[in-house]
Amino acid sequence: MRKSPKSQFAVLLTLLLIVPLCLSAAEKKQKPREQFCALSFVVIKDTNGKPIKNASVVVHSLRKDGSQDRDGFQLKTDNDGKAHIDDIPFGKLRLQVLAPHMQTYGDDVEIKEVQQEFVIRLKPPAEQVSIY
Repeated sequence: MRKSPKSQFAVLLTLLLIVPLCLSAAEKKQKPREQFCALSFVVIKDTNGKPIKNASVVVHSLRKDGSQDRDGFQLKTDNDGKAHIDDIPFGKLRLQVLAPHMQTYGDDVEIKEVQQEFVIRLKPPAEQVSIY
């Protein structure tokens, strides 16, 4: 028994619609979509709240065991003490902020939102005491 051209066309059309949907569903299960974040930094003086321009904001990703990856980058703050970067993958980061005549800031943070802002208050150098 031979199928009519209309039924052959219907089978072919069904296959053309179903196969891409199945492949798309399988691909989604295999590769979870990675989330990305836009990070903003505001660096100010702790004593008076004034912005610190040209502060270095150094960012490194962290491995699951807490060790620092080799990949990293440095941002410089503008005249308003601000720096910004897009497309940072969600996960743990190590932040370090350096500016002349100020204490260095460091912290490990977890990125899990689409936009995150960090306000970093740098302190003046602390007095050092020696027993010698």
